[in-house]
Amino acid sequence: MSKIVKKGQFSLISHVLLIESNCEIVANNRQRDVSEFMILVLLVLMWRAKSQGEFDKMKGKQEMREVLQRGLEEKVFPGAVALVAQGGKIVFLDYAGHRSLLPERVSMARDTIFDLASLTKVLATTPAIMKLVDEEKLNLDQSLAEVLPKVALGDKRDLTPRLLLSHSAGLADWKPFYEKLRDHPLKDCKRILRQLIIEEPFAYEPAKGNIYSDLGFMLLEWVIEEKTGETLPGFVQERFYGPLGLRRTFFRGTSEEGNPPWPPFTKGGNEDERGGKDERKGESRERGGEERSLDSRLRGNDKPFFANTGRNYAKEEFAATEDCPWRKRVLQGEVHDDNAWTLGGYSGHAGLFSTAEEVYVIANMLREHYLGKRDDYFKPKTVREFFRRQDIVKASDWALGWDTRALEGSSAGKYFSRDSVGHTGFTGTSIWMDLEKDVIAILLTNRVHPKRDNDKIKQFRPVFHDSIMEELGLVS
Repeated sequence: MSKIVKKGQFSLISHVLLIESNCEIVANNRQRDVSEFMILVLLVLMWRAKSQGEFDKMKGKQEMREVLQRGLEEKVFPGAVALVAQGGKIVFLDYAGHRSLLPERVSMARDTIFDLASLTKVLATTPAIMKLVDEEKLNLDQSLAEVLPKVALGDKRDLTPRLLLSHSAGLADWKPFYEKLRDHPLKDCKRILRQLIIEEPFAYEPAKGNIYSDLGFMLLEWVIEEKTGETLPGFVQERFYGPLGLRRTFFRGTSEEGNPPWPPFTKGGNEDERGGKDERKGESRERGGEERSLDSRLRGNDKPFFANTGRNYAKEEFAATEDCPWRKRVLQGEVHDDNAWTLGGYSGHAGLFSTAEEVYVIANMLREHYLGKRDDYFKPKTVREFFRRQDIVKASDWALGWDTRALEGSSAGKYFSRDSVGHTGFTGTSIWMDLEKDVIAILLTNRVHPKRDNDKIKQFRPVFHDSIMEELGLVS
């Protein structure tokens, strides 16, 4: 990004010198009209003001670099990539530290691929649900019993996508399902998981409380499968990541042996059979020419996804996460979340990998729809509904999938507008969008490397976001 800024500065300086030169010619040429001379003088002043703004931003860039450096010095994280955009333009992009310390020290790079953890919820699962709502294939207030008619859902039958997206569905925050699942064949794990969630007692009465929940997004993945006939990775790759030109954004799966990339699985567990969509022809097929329809009761790891799985990227291109005590290795290029790992490398709550710049592409696409500047992926009103604080539960700050800035204690700090939307990820990732001040802030770190017990990121995030608004002069 620094190269882009320098190029822009050079362009501005060139324009100023050219116009100043023209002004001298005009001043010395008595045949020129005085009014033309005054216009050129005005242009000089305008270009100088704009140029000065660029240099002011350079000062702000140094301040932001110092914030990242303090994060390193205070051991908040081994490394980070930060991106700030204003008005649809990137004004800051920098990186610091190391993408891994173990088993060897490797410096951070601008295009380092991060395990986004729970940013999966807002950059994959929520846009997929948004698309289904936008195309009127799903209603936010439909019951799960209507969406999954062949499934015995028990007391979860009346839950709705709206309740699940706003974390007010009565579900627990997290359960160590991996402890039960890791002894089962991979092809069975998601089916077992979904039954476990159905049987799990409510933590509180639905719509009467609010607990941030991974379980709800595990169920939303099921909804996406049922409504699209595709896996979550396949659907978002086809509808979003591919058309947006993203190359370093993908779900990276696991294999039965526990090492990525993972082989496809069918209902019978045969690794060679592939069903679903043929990318070459775009036709729904299965070997033998028969089209298959997956029974919703059997959904899970029985259908491969034809999507980018990051197989072309070396391990060293990924930010390392934890030295995992039960996988017995430093995790790098494989999902950190324990439940997602046992589910094949992903679920609706975690598993997405990406870079800061490609996260920005997705965020800016949503921003432009919210502002009504485009409507090619969604109707603007659909995005606005998902970004709206739902107020289902008193004092809840949740929109649909997205968090909004709390009055106190928000990771967005104190200067982002109240209706800003954002999310954080356990591995040390975050995104916040101030749609009023038109600012997007993305911070990707590997704060769980080499151990997850480092929680200094909680104190760092508000400081980071406050510094952004201070340097942009948006503290009112």
